[in-house]
Amino acid sequence: MVKSFIVDTNVFIHKFDCIASFRDNEVVIPLTVLEELDRLKSYSDERGRNARRAIRMIAELAKHGDLKQGVKMENGSILRVELTTTRAHDDEFTLDLDSPDNRIIFAAYTMQKSGKKVFFVSKDINARVKATALGIKAVDYEKQKVDVESLYGGVREAELSAENLAQLTSEGFLAWHEQLLPNEFMSFRVKGAKHTQLARYDAERGGVRYVSSEKSGACGISPLNERQVLAFHALLDDSLSIVTLVGKAGTGKTLLAIASGLFKVIEEKKYSRVLVSRPVIPVGKDIGYLPGAKSEKLSHWMQPLFDNLDYILSTYKKPNFKNMDQLFDNNVIELEALSHIRGRSLPEQFIIIDEAQNLSPHEIKTIVSRAGKGTKVVLTGDPYQIDSPYLDSNSNGLSYLVEAFKGQKIYGHITLLKSERSELAELAATLL
Repeated sequence: MVKSFIVDTNVFIHKFDCIASFRDNEVVIPLTVLEELDRLKSYSDERGRNARRAIRMIAELAKHGDLKQGVKMENGSILRVELTTTRAHDDEFTLDLDSPDNRIIFAAYTMQKSGKKVFFVSKDINARVKATALGIKAVDYEKQKVDVESLYGGVREAELSAENLAQLTSEGFLAWHEQLLPNEFMSFRVKGAKHTQLARYDAERGGVRYVSSEKSGACGISPLNERQVLAFHALLDDSLSIVTLVGKAGTGKTLLAIASGLFKVIEEKKYSRVLVSRPVIPVGKDIGYLPGAKSEKLSHWMQPLFDNLDYILSTYKKPNFKNMDQLFDNNVIELEALSHIRGRSLPEQFIIIDEAQNLSPHEIKTIVSRAGKGTKVVLTGDPYQIDSPYLDSNSNGLSYLVEAFKGQKIYGHITLLKSERSELAELAATLL
């Protein structure tokens, strides 16, 4: 029996060409979805762009047939627009049809009542719950989805003989025949001992290179645990063009990234500037509609970054850079809204994308693909702290990128485990 997939608006916003993922079945777009896409198309953010691209894709298919009857797509599926917007008397359907979400669910309900095998596809958890309560099979759109519970951690622990550990620290290298990913880190200890030694896998040489914790850090910020040592190692290594730092609140993700970026720009002059951005999760229009100059618009969203800069400058004694204004005035650091990065080419910059878990896989791709020659991209975030209503720990762009990039020779990743903000912050992150 042919399956009918009713696609919610938010799925198009998540991935504009989502209809191409459903092969050899019927793909149904309720009329209300087209109305919502039409409303969103004027937005200047990622939602607006995806709405416009989805409309263009549907319009192109409409040239090859009647959308009401169904149009054959290249993937073997039939695309059809469902025009049902009102209902006859039905005591089983009690949802208010003034709501667009409910009208979309009603289209699925009507089709199921007609005898079709219906699947309601939505990124909205509550919409799926309502559909399920009405007896409709409701599913998430799982393209570009990973299992966050088995997410690549970037670090392995292993026991090592005293002789091999001594060889690693004295010679700086140890042959290692177990299967590891390029740039995967190791935490070694002798059986029964507490002290550990750190290393990084070198795929070309087939062994691990010693990572010293001495003189680790940047701009007055020193690592407080071994995973922060490894994070600094990855952030300061120019051979790694992309680095991800994942961890709960207080583990130091943003602080380490900014300190490393400033060190690379000010001390080593490896990059022209540090470009910092973070997602704005707006209600309605994006940040471009807020009053004031760009710096004024961004200041509310960037306050956590200012807090980190303040802390770095309190420990980093540099005559020319005593306050944040001097950093900005000298173009050492720049703040940018993510919506404005699209279309830019960004060569020789140290780019930090904070709170990257609030980006979709497509948004992550858009941002990373802006990196020009000689640019390093650092993404930080906590997959368990999602602010976007249509993403979760498994489907967000940060988790997706970690799994997609693992094993690449220019990629480094660390999962930070220990909160160093305060004992209270550690307990809150763990218990609440």
